[in-house]
Amino acid sequence: MALKDDTTAPIRHADRFYIGGEWVTPSSDATIDVIDSGTEEHYFSVAEAREADMDRAVSAARQAFDEGPWPRMTHAQRAEYLRALGAGLAARAEEIGQIWPRESGVLHRIAGYAGPGAAGTFDFYAGLADTFEWEREAEPSQPGFGLLVREPVGVVGAIIPWNGPMALISYKIAPALIAGCTVVLKSSPEAPGEGYLVAEVAEEIGLPPGVLNVVTADREVSELLVRDPRVDKITFTGSTAAGRRIASLCGERIARVTLELGGKSAAVVLDDADLGVTAARLAQAECMMTGQVCSSLTRIVVSEHRHDELVDALASAFSQVKVGNQFDPESQMGPLAVSRQRDRVLGYIAKGVAEGATLATGGGRPAHLDKGWFVEPTVFGNVDNSSTIARDEIFGPVLSVIPAQDEHDAVAIANDTIYGLNASVFTTDVDRAREVAGQLRAGTVGHNSFRTDFGIAFGGFKQSGIGREGGTEGLLPFLETKTVILEERPPSGPR
Repeated sequence: MALKDDTTAPIRHADRFYIGGEWVTPSSDATIDVIDSGTEEHYFSVAEAREADMDRAVSAARQAFDEGPWPRMTHAQRAEYLRALGAGLAARAEEIGQIWPRESGVLHRIAGYAGPGAAGTFDFYAGLADTFEWEREAEPSQPGFGLLVREPVGVVGAIIPWNGPMALISYKIAPALIAGCTVVLKSSPEAPGEGYLVAEVAEEIGLPPGVLNVVTADREVSELLVRDPRVDKITFTGSTAAGRRIASLCGERIARVTLELGGKSAAVVLDDADLGVTAARLAQAECMMTGQVCSSLTRIVVSEHRHDELVDALASAFSQVKVGNQFDPESQMGPLAVSRQRDRVLGYIAKGVAEGATLATGGGRPAHLDKGWFVEPTVFGNVDNSSTIARDEIFGPVLSVIPAQDEHDAVAIANDTIYGLNASVFTTDVDRAREVAGQLRAGTVGHNSFRTDFGIAFGGFKQSGIGREGGTEGLLPFLETKTVILEERPPSGPR
């Protein structure tokens, strides 16, 4: 689809917050501007939450949990609301497809799947109302009748990043809501539009007041949400640096926390891999969201004797990628989300050159693009795993090829990082892939491609996070486990 002439954001109440089931007036006139990443032009502005606004949102969520009907409904009753939320977001697919590319630089043809994807997530968690074991009989060690009960954790603060807001909103609030929690959704200043759309749908379907509250805030006010003793749990996706801060604040008051953080994920290329196919798949995956994906395979580890061949293949594949406006159907990669991210990526590229890596392709702004935060797809060869570009998460289309002495050394290099979010093994032998996968310290390990699956579980080892999102595993962090021991079996048995 081509870029629309009308670039007005399809948001009804950008000047307000959704709190307590109503669109409320902000406590100040502070606003946040959203800039189109492809044109550098102003797209829309939203209200910026201050301390009083965050306090009001938390109060609404707390009251809804303590006094409202939501936690007291059956899971089946809550599931009907989830299905309606999902259907409403699917119906807003075109609006999401207009907002997300301008906020984050994602290609429009990818953004078009966000609404149906969110609907699938809400439907999945609605389905758990009937299949998840919310309460089961347990044999006590003393006379009596035992129950193991799963109950909602309480008020949840959900903090969303800017790179994939709709999917990440869904994987946080859908399990929280089916569990019976109430939520304060804190949208990213760079990408607040999707939060507004979710709030609009919540209003349309009549979600009970205070169950979902949506505000947009920067770091200082966001920290108030993390500190607030009325908030039982924080679920956060973002940088490891921010995650460390959130974890420390939650630790001070023993608040529950789920963290999905950064990555510096390795692709281990074994000697039998087809390097042409490997290069094509790695380059294609890195174009997704312009490399602004925490689980991107950005460290490519290969035997020394195949290093140069793989660098050449990657450089050839990456140099052919068409970089352009995110609404152009011919574009294969769009811009980065914001100017500071473009500057950050270019800074890392300069650091790579300065530290002695071989720049095989890319390294600057595409010559044909004088507007927008674009960066050329970039490949470095002869990268030392101790160098800056091999250690730090760049969050852009930059691949580092690292030579290894042998397979054992390749695994050691892959694991030599503070991160452990994703990995992949490239080989024609599935048994070897499984064997090497068992040696890699990562939350997901794929075979012959970039692979992640929120339908199973997603999360990381080490400093890539705490807990999992997606699938049944993604429901558990929103539940508390309660043991109930009765003198005798109740007539109704487990519920």
